[in-house]
Amino acid sequence: MKGSSKPVEVSCGTLVVDAAGRLLICHVTGTAKWDIPKGLQDPGEDTLAAAMRELYEEAGLEFEAARFQDLGRFEYRRDKCLHLYKVEVGDELPDLGHLICRSFFPHHVTGKPTPETDGFRWATREEVGRLCWPRMAARLLSLSW
Repeated sequence: MKGSSKPVEVSCGTLVVDAAGRLLICHVTGTAKWDIPKGLQDPGEDTLAAAMRELYEEAGLEFEAARFQDLGRFEYRRDKCLHLYKVEVGDELPDLGHLICRSFFPHHVTGKPTPETDGFRWATREEVGRLCWPRMAARLLSLSW
């Protein structure tokens, strides 16, 4: 009989895509990498609510639930899967200067609250492959957006 294994966590995220087909990515504070707005689903929270919450916390963006296209659940790591949504924004976000991260973690040295993300940009498929962590880039590039 197999021993019990740790349940797989679900990280919910949103692909925000502009009229040029570029993807909104957030710079991960303290790293050289960029990522989509995403995070773990809270107990009792459905995947859409989690994706919407993470998009607001990490980029300050809010859209009506009806705008989120469910892309489905994807393998990601042995201990974590991704449930992804897509929101097409067309030309609604010509400037990203108003985006703000509202989610913080304690800085590893000072303990001061530090935003999870500290920059925002649009990225082409080619740029995603270079800017994101390899596993995330591979997953994103396997999708149509």
